[in-house]
Amino acid sequence: MPWKSRTRSLQVFDTEQSADTVEWCPVSPHHNVLVCGTYQLHKGVRVRTEDVAPSRTGRLYLFEFRQEGSLCPPLTELQCLDTAAILDLKWCHVPLSGKALLGIAAATGELQLYSLSDSQEGSCSLQTLSSVQVGAERLALSLDWSTGRMDSSDVRVVCSDSAGCVSVLSVAEGTLTTLSQWKAHDFEAWISAFSYWDTQLIYSGNTPLILWSVTSVWDQPKETFGGLGVESNQFRDHYDEQVLLWDGRNMRQPLSESAMGGGVWRLKWHPTQQHLLLAACMHNDFHILHCQQALEGSEGACPVVASYILHNSLAYGADWSRLALDKPAPCSPNATEPKESLTESRGHLRIQYESPTASFDTSLEDDAGQYIPESISAHSSKPAAGPVINPDHDASSLTCLLASCSFYDHMLHVWRWDWTPDEIQQGSQQ
Repeated sequence: MPWKSRTRSLQVFDTEQSADTVEWCPVSPHHNVLVCGTYQLHKGVRVRTEDVAPSRTGRLYLFEFRQEGSLCPPLTELQCLDTAAILDLKWCHVPLSGKALLGIAAATGELQLYSLSDSQEGSCSLQTLSSVQVGAERLALSLDWSTGRMDSSDVRVVCSDSAGCVSVLSVAEGTLTTLSQWKAHDFEAWISAFSYWDTQLIYSGNTPLILWSVTSVWDQPKETFGGLGVESNQFRDHYDEQVLLWDGRNMRQPLSESAMGGGVWRLKWHPTQQHLLLAACMHNDFHILHCQQALEGSEGACPVVASYILHNSLAYGADWSRLALDKPAPCSPNATEPKESLTESRGHLRIQYESPTASFDTSLEDDAGQYIPESISAHSSKPAAGPVINPDHDASSLTCLLASCSFYDHMLHVWRWDWTPDEIQQGSQQ
């Protein structure tokens, strides 16, 4: 399937501490709200005859994305909270009591809950709501909400920790209450997730990955298989892990296996386009896979339709925004062979990479850290061919807003992806 694919950096933000997780708010009207969590390890020291244990600190950043013009950076920092180190954070998919709720898995072993509140000035902020410690001397490693298919009834949270335990908690009137906890793994349980098609089923892992039934005895797993990096697909009753696509009705054999390299850390399905999967691949950047043929039963790996290659450290956090971008991105000349170039444009650094299957045309900040408007960095580019549509509609041409973060270089990137099949472009030019 031919296509024209382009990723373009919109803004880069230095989080100062190691960044490991980002999430766009899924609750309307806050689709332009972004949070980022950091994790900083402070090594222990020896004071006289005693060893001081290492400590872990973090920060919770709250941003707003605005489309006010090309001369202003689109991302505005609204709030920065010093916290314990953050291992994972996720928004509840639906509002509770009229507000968007954010859950955080912290290095103190706590599951923390924040609410997003609007101010009279038209801005917003995060307010502490509730917290529960899932266990002493352990790290809370991941969490997931039971509301992935936008069902607000019986809202629960699942959390996994460094002791190999999995906890299920209820959320009633903004208060977290532990319902169950069991020893699920001999080592760290790096990931936990609800099946969005049956919230009585929970997946947890590192290796092996285990399927649990909430209605069964906790020490009797329903299924056992291998892996790390899990998210249930709200559109289809399938399951993915290590970029293996599974049918939830038959977990013995994956539908498809796509070798990404670098170690897949996080997977995110597109919120409205059921065939698009975003993968954060640690040592191998960020990639978008097109999974339609695999989900329809065809064998073979899922093709990579776009990649974002500008992070210089471990690719950890990544997420799609539901916000529709107003204007199409300018396009770069078609490439006939892979190339990578660094050129100067009006005193600004311009990094461009193009390949026969996908084009990555990216503008960054200058050496002084000033935002470079897209109209300046791409002044020689022509307008994109073909229509750019709202990704909420089921169509073959898309423009998407994404965020990603990397660890040791403590960087948050906000970027866009424009995707148009060649046949669409050719039809618009006739």
